[in-house]
Amino acid sequence: EGNEPGDSTKITYRELLHKVCQFANILRSQGVKKGDRVSIYLPMILELVIAMLACARIGALHSVVFAGFSADSLCERILDCGCCLLIT
Repeated sequence: EGNEPGDSTKITYRELLHKVCQFANILRSQGVKKGDRVSIYLPMILELVIAMLACARIGALHSVVFAGFSADSLCERILDCGCCLLIT
C-alpha cells in the first residue's frame, strides 16, 4: 500500500523473490558485502521493500531514511551509520 489512497501494487512471492535476487546481485556488483551498511532513501514504493530484502539477503545492514527528510537529515544519518552505499 502506498501513501495515496488507492495506490497499491500486487506482487506474487515468486515475482518478489526474483526482483530481490536481481537487486542483491546488483548490490554485490557494487561491492556491498556481508556486514556493510547501506542507506535507503525512498518513498513508500515497492522498490523500498525490494532494497531492504536484498540487503538482508546478502547480510548487509540497512538504514531506511524516508524521502520526507531533508538533505541535511539524510547526511547526518549517512555519517552516523557509516554507510558504503546510498540507494535513492
